[in-house]
Amino acid sequence: MANEEKGATEQQAQKPTFGIDRIYIKDVSMECPKGVEAFFNKTWKPRVEMDINNSHEKVADDLYEVVLGLTITVKDLESDVTIYLVEIQQAGTFHLTNVPEQEIRRLLSTMAPSTLFPYAREAIDVLVLRANFPPLRLSPVNFDLLFAQAVKQQQEAEANSSEDTTVQ
Repeated sequence: MANEEKGATEQQAQKPTFGIDRIYIKDVSMECPKGVEAFFNKTWKPRVEMDINNSHEKVADDLYEVVLGLTITVKDLESDVTIYLVEIQQAGTFHLTNVPEQEIRRLLSTMAPSTLFPYAREAIDVLVLRANFPPLRLSPVNFDLLFAQAVKQQQEAEANSSEDTTVQ
């Protein structure tokens, strides 16, 4: 009985784990290039553009920092004038224990940003409201799909570069 419990405990210790250590804002800014003029034209029709990027680095054994960068640009649909711009780097540290090497990149590119995105979305909404603009409700992002697309593009680029070297 004691050997069975010891074996179960060892199996649990070897089980891959993904844990959140800390979530924080690394950098944030908001610009309103038109200043007070943005409030005079209340009939503008906003067009929201969102650029997303993320990066990660190992900071200690089994501990990684992930930074999700979002740039939100809101322009007037008719005049193409920028009404406001918000940039945020939402970061977090994550523990990955007993995770196979080939899975680490996927977890840091999908699970970690999926965890960070709601915090970034809330921070952006608060900034926009405090700047006296209407609420900005960003739609969820499918980081699994973005990762799959990035892997496919990387594979295609590698295939194209190997074709270029074999042709010469």
